[in-house]
Parts: sequence; C-alpha cells; structure tokens
Amino acid sequence: MCFLCDVKHSAWSGRRGFLLAAAGSAATLVSAPLLAQVDVGRSSSLRNLVPAEELESAAVQQYAKLLAEARSQGALAPAGNAQLQRLSAISRRLIPFTTQWNDRARQWRWEVNLIGSKQINAFCMPGGKIAFYTGILEQLRLTDDEAAMIMGHEMAHALREHARARIAKSQGTGTLLSLGAQLLGLGELGNVAANVGTELLTLRFSRDDESDADLVGLELAARGGYNPQAAVSLWQKMAQAGGGASGPSFLSTHPSGPQRIQELQSNVPKVQGLYQRARS
Repeated sequence: MCFLCDVKHSAWSGRRGFLLAAAGSAATLVSAPLLAQVDVGRSSSLRNLVPAEELESAAVQQYAKLLAEARSQGALAPAGNAQLQRLSAISRRLIPFTTQWNDRARQWRWEVNLIGSKQINAFCMPGGKIAFYTGILEQLRLTDDEAAMIMGHEMAHALREHARARIAKSQGTGTLLSLGAQLLGLGELGNVAANVGTELLTLRFSRDDESDADLVGLELAARGGYNPQAAVSLWQKMAQAGGGASGPSFLSTHPSGPQRIQELQSNVPKVQGLYQRARS
C-alpha cells in the first residue's frame, strides 16, 4: 500500500515562501537554491482528469475509517506515544518544503498517525494524511534519517499527485464520462469519492512514479536536515527484508533492487549541499 505538481501561483511567491521557511538569515536567503536539485520533470497531465478536491475528500474519509478501525482494535497510538512523537517531529521538518512541489499543499491539513501492526508499511494519502505501521519502524530498526526517507517518499507520491493520474488511467472511459457528467451538473461529485475511496488503499504505482517519489522524497528529507545517504541504507534494509518467501507488503508496491539503490546513490550528491546547509 502506498499513497499519496507544479506550482500554480507565481514562481516568485512560491519560492519566497519556501526560502523563508528554509533559511534563518539574510545570507542564507541569498545563497539558498531556488530550484529543485533532483530532476523529475513535470507531473502527469492525466491527473487533471480527476478533480483534486474530490480525491482529497475521498482520502480524508478513507483515512478516518482506517483510524477508527485501528482505534477500535486498540492499535492506534495515543498522542503521547514516543514513536508517534518521533514521526511527528520528522514531519514538522519536512512539511515546510512541500509547497515547492505542489502549491495545494498549503491547504492540506497534514496529519501523522501510527498503527500497531507487524506490517512493514507506510503511506501518505492525497491531502497529506500519513500513517506508519509499527512493523516498519521496529523490524527494520529505522534511524530517524531512514524514517525521514520513507516519509519523504510517501509525501512525494501525494505531492506529485500520482494517485490522481493512476485513477484516471485505471478507471478509464467509464469514470471519466461519469466525472464529465457530474461536472456538468448531471450527478453528485460525492459519488466519485465513494467510488475511489477504497482504491486509495490498493493503488500500485508505476516504476516511473516510484522513481519520481524516491528522488523528490530524497530532496525533501535533505532539506529537512536528514542525511541523504540514509536513502541508500534504507533500501538495502528493504532488500534484505524482502529476501524471504513472503516479503513485506511494502515491497509489493515499492520493489527494491540494485537499480533503485544505484539511482538513489547517484542522486545523493545533488542534495548533499541542502543537507549540509540545513544542519549548519
């Protein structure tokens, strides 16, 4: 399971907000990089066929159901849980840098929750709804840097709106015609949320989506002050965890391998300066 960008307002406005969040002095503002350091190109135009507001609304509903179920089973970590506080601290360091990738993130009500489960899994739904399972933290013995790489990766799926594009592709003509009718006032857009809500828990992203999220997540984490080299050690751990007959469910949608690790390794130098600036 894995879930979830172009800046739609003026480039200067978006970059200025980004710089103010990322820097603490006039000298840093002058020298801080304005543009992304990794090269991922433009987000898929197919995402525009699915209304962002309705998909985010569907995600909120599905996320609430998931948390309610976890709570009823006593599996939802309370606010004082040390691991949840750790994840929340990581998210606070990454969120200020999200709007560079998607201006809609300014409106998102970011949320992080921890669910008690042996599953090696984590996700971020459209609209900034993040969940980690205790299994991914405990079984992989993640450092803060490695946990930040996972969080950045999942946030990147949401920021790059991969779910919107995948749903447009998977639903095909039927859903698009339905959406068109609803947009013309011939139906309720709420039906879209009801129809796609459960899909958000089962979406499988393409290889290109995964590479995209790897690199954007790497940069997000580096800007937040997390060691980019941790992306390599993380996926090395993932590869080891997937060596058995029944690998972690996370790897069903995030296949690991030498090529993935090599691509991350080659991009670490691109964001190393961001990490060093954040730590200084």
